[in-house]
Amino acid sequence: MSPGSSRKAPAVAAVDWGTTRLRVWLVDEAGNVLAERRGDDGLITAQAAGFSTILEGHLAAMGAPETMPVIICGMAGSRQGWLEAPYVTVPAPLGAILAGAARVPGQRRDIRIVPGLAQRQADAPDVMRGEETQLAGAGLPAKGRHLVCMPGTHSKWVLVEDGAVAGFGTWPTGELFSVLAAHSILRHSLGEQPKPVAPGNPFFQRWCETALAEGGDVTSRLFSIRAAGLLQDLKADDAAACLSGLLIGGEIASASRRYGKGAASIVLVASGALGALYTEALGLAGLAVRAVDADEAVRAGLIEAARENGMIAQT
Repeated sequence: MSPGSSRKAPAVAAVDWGTTRLRVWLVDEAGNVLAERRGDDGLITAQAAGFSTILEGHLAAMGAPETMPVIICGMAGSRQGWLEAPYVTVPAPLGAILAGAARVPGQRRDIRIVPGLAQRQADAPDVMRGEETQLAGAGLPAKGRHLVCMPGTHSKWVLVEDGAVAGFGTWPTGELFSVLAAHSILRHSLGEQPKPVAPGNPFFQRWCETALAEGGDVTSRLFSIRAAGLLQDLKADDAAACLSGLLIGGEIASASRRYGKGAASIVLVASGALGALYTEALGLAGLAVRAVDADEAVRAGLIEAARENGMIAQT
């Protein structure tokens, strides 16, 4: 809680509703965060327990007024969520995306869900939901061309031009790591519980550089991890570092081919250990990085969405 915030009244609840996790912030009229609450009752739990029931439980525990409006982003707006918030087709200005939040009917509160984005190109169809709110809170300048990297299970690379999302692409790097580690021949190399990979691990760095040098062609290198275990006594934790470096390096090489290498920094929206790995990998690729904390970005984006939807005053 910020200094003096106990004397302020909450004006809106901002909610980041993911597949497995939920975060709620109470925000005052000026956009200051007064309180925060987190839980494990994401989309999967809410489908059984009820979205309204879970939300109202959190708000009651935080002492939120019964008529206080709510702005939501994330999987609550998916087809399997509370209400499907229709995708906005890109290119589209960030402000207009946020302002198009869909209202949940039949509620005593004004509850709105930020829409996701759709890229409808015949040769590159793609969607995102939740990351658009992080983009809005990433502090991008209103003018110019900006390339944003948003790592995760499904990493997003987004091109923003003069305040509008021009296009984006998805690299399922985190999912590939999980699938290969658990359901491929590499499970024998990585073991059941390899330690988290450190950015300074020389195996991570070497295999990342290999993927970058070969332009992202990772499939031809995957079996080498298994072979290195058999022939060179590669340990499980180092095998995990090899796989991580190979996949992340491949993602960066592929995205660089698609969007080009400009003089400006890559805006990296990430948190924790994953952010550190991508910072290292982008540096190995010779790319400058401007880091933005992902948690702070989604919160700032939700506050901006509340402004765009008239829940709190514009600054």
